[in-house]
Amino acid sequence: MKRICTILFSVLLLYGSLQAQDRREKVRSITVGQEYTDSLALRSSHTYVLDADSGRFVYGFVDQLSVDVEIEIKDPTGKIIGAFDIPARGKELFQFDTEETGKYSIKVMPFEDEEGRYSFTVSLLEAVATESEERVDQLMISYSGDEVPGAAAMAMKDGEIIFAEAYGMASLTYDIPFEVDTRTNIGSTSKQFTAFAAALLAERGKISLDDNVRKYIPELPEFEFPVTIRNLLTHTSGYREYLNTLAMRGHDLSSSLDRAEIIEVVQRQPDLQNKPGAEWNYNNTGFALMVEIIERVTETPFPEWMQENVFNSLQMNHSMVRHDQNQVVPGRSQGYAIGEGGNYVEMTDLGGAMGAGGIYTTLKDLAKWIRNFEDPKVGNEDIIREMTTPFVLTSGDTTGYGLGLFVQEYKGLKYIHHGGADVAHRSMLMYFPEIDAAVVTQSNNANFRGDIPQKIADLFFGEYMQEDGSAPVEETQTAADFEYDPENFEPLTGRYELKIQPGFILTFSRDGDRIYTQATGQPEIDIRATSDSTFSLVGVNADITFHRNEDGSADSLTLHQNGHHVATRIEWNPSQSEMKEYSGTYLSNELQTFYTIAIEDSSLVLKHYSMDDMTMTPGDKDSFSAGFPIAEMKFVRNEEGEIVGFEASNGRTMGVLFEKWEE
Repeated sequence: MKRICTILFSVLLLYGSLQAQDRREKVRSITVGQEYTDSLALRSSHTYVLDADSGRFVYGFVDQLSVDVEIEIKDPTGKIIGAFDIPARGKELFQFDTEETGKYSIKVMPFEDEEGRYSFTVSLLEAVATESEERVDQLMISYSGDEVPGAAAMAMKDGEIIFAEAYGMASLTYDIPFEVDTRTNIGSTSKQFTAFAAALLAERGKISLDDNVRKYIPELPEFEFPVTIRNLLTHTSGYREYLNTLAMRGHDLSSSLDRAEIIEVVQRQPDLQNKPGAEWNYNNTGFALMVEIIERVTETPFPEWMQENVFNSLQMNHSMVRHDQNQVVPGRSQGYAIGEGGNYVEMTDLGGAMGAGGIYTTLKDLAKWIRNFEDPKVGNEDIIREMTTPFVLTSGDTTGYGLGLFVQEYKGLKYIHHGGADVAHRSMLMYFPEIDAAVVTQSNNANFRGDIPQKIADLFFGEYMQEDGSAPVEETQTAADFEYDPENFEPLTGRYELKIQPGFILTFSRDGDRIYTQATGQPEIDIRATSDSTFSLVGVNADITFHRNEDGSADSLTLHQNGHHVATRIEWNPSQSEMKEYSGTYLSNELQTFYTIAIEDSSLVLKHYSMDDMTMTPGDKDSFSAGFPIAEMKFVRNEEGEIVGFEASNGRTMGVLFEKWEE
């Protein structure tokens, strides 16, 4: 079954595509509204051809009865215009617009080495809506109806709600529709409220944002450098991420979690991961500790304090902080994800989320919150300005994050925003202060598409935006008109590890005329040459530049996606005898848990009693990746060259020592 990684390059999984390795293909023309049932063999593919005029909206699904599939959409010229691959069972939904008249192909392929039965249906073919409101309805079609978890969306201009609509169901169990007044878990969108509470207390003289955290929580360790409240709120503290750390220990993140356990994570941390203020690393621990400080200073439970000082003052009458997973929230949406059987299953909220998350609210209440940005009724302009000013690291680099809010640019406009993703709830709040406009989305569907808020912003506020004409790679030719011999790719094949994300490896391969890549823990993605050294990822907004040597090989490459990220070639591949050095049992005093490494089928396998086995992929000498929660393992040797342990990292938690246990 596929796993969705929560790291920088997760878009490769969400929008990746996999063409069939065996070019055998079944092709058939289709009729809208008719169901087609078939079976996919190993490495086969089926293509459905739809005749459509230009300016049409197409929506359909593949019901994955006993096979996990991927879907690839091509326009009449053969250009890939869409790729879909999220749930492993149940309905794989797809939608696209037609820009020209002709035959559109919808290819259905098995994920990796799967095979089995499925059914295929194009259920809707209609004109692309010209009105913004109707176009949002089309964007939200996957979350509409009485059989699916729903969503809600809102657009605001000059303090007024100009669009608000809800779709789908808040409760599948009790047949309750999602409405604009449905209370929904907004996940990490809650962080701005926690930061606002801290700023209010600072404005009232109760705390200073530059106070040492130990002034209020003295039981925290005294590290070499002091950690301030400002560090907590800007993700620059150097503390371990409690969610990632507890996951590494084997803790079920959906189970209950007391804040004392979060404090213990920091207490058991031997050193800071970085000097405070020197590095930005997204961190829920800081916001959980901020709640502890607020409660100690005010001598009031955080949910009560927020109700009295923020929600009531702004007349956010349908908002509340859920203090634990068992608290009743009247009128709330239940979170859902697709289970192994392909049906929706109920999901609980994250444990111990208060401060980092935990707020339930509605669209209309968030409209009142957004109005407070432009015209503060609670707090003042200085607080809003401080929250929306990006933090500057000790190096002088700007982080793009203020206090509980991202501060960036979108199509030429300043863009203040924060998303949220609890176990199954999804949210986004974005505000454009220069034009006093906002978009909010909420959903209780774990598969809610993250690009929808931006699409809604484009619809309602596109007239104020600049077209994004930038390209990650300068090209003189497009992939469509550049002729490339796949044999020339052979010297470039191999594994490359990203410097920005150790343990995240891009593997490049060739199979006949097919060239493709695969990222750690993610499916294969075909690539297409745009020159001898540059390649585009099919169905993904990303490009690769290989830095070629004179012999045609490459020691490094640059991934152009959300920036430019260098990856270096990995040559090391341990022999069977070398693998024996790494096998054994490893214990962490910090986490109070152990892992076992064994050799199975000529590979090293990482085992933990509460997790599925993880195959270890070699990186540089003495380093491996194994997927979440052990994304990176760096083995440690003594002066005699013997392995004595490894340091484990997973992005937000780094360098946890596991010592080899000798019987």
